Amino acid sequence: MPNQNLTFTASDKLAANLQQVLVDLIALHVLGRQAHWNVVGRNFRDLHLQLDEIVDESRESSDTIAERMRALNAVPDGRLETVAASTSLPNLPPGEIDTAQVVDLVTGLLRRAAGTARDVHDAVDSEDPSTADLLHVVIDGLEKQAWMLSAENRDTGR
Repeated sequence: MPNQNLTFTASDKLAANLQQVLVDLIALHVLGRQAHWNVVGRNFRDLHLQLDEIVDESRESSDTIAERMRALNAVPDGRLETVAASTSLPNLPPGEIDTAQVVDLVTGLLRRAAGTARDVHDAVDSEDPSTADLLHVVIDGLEKQAWMLSAENRDTGR
C-alpha cells in the first residue's frame, strides 16, 4: 500500500516558473483595475464592464496559481515590491486613457501575461503535468480575453 504521507514538492525551478506567472497575473489585475478607473471615450460603459471581467479573471487565476504553489510546498510572493520588481508587464500611462488606447494597451498586457504562461509551460509540464493543466486554463482565459478585447479596435478592411 502506498504511503499516503508523501507529497510532491516543487523544485526551485518549478516554483520560480509559477512565481513569474503569479506576478504577471497580479500585475494584470492591478493594471486592469487602473484602466477600469481611468478609461474615457466612446463605448466607455461596455469597455468599463469588460475590464471588470478581465480584472476578475486575472485575480482568480492568480489565486489558483498561488494556491497551487502552496499545494506543492512552494511559497508564493505577491508583495507589491516583488510584483513591481519582477513582472514582465509594462506600466500604463497616468491619467485618463481613451477607450481605443485602453483596448490596445490591455490587449498587450493580456497577451504578455499569456506569453509568460506559455514560456514556462513546457518546463512546468515536464516536472508536473497537473500544474501544466492549470496553466492551460490560464492561457485559454487570457487569450480569449485578448481576442474579445482586441475586437473593439479591429477593422475588417472593408
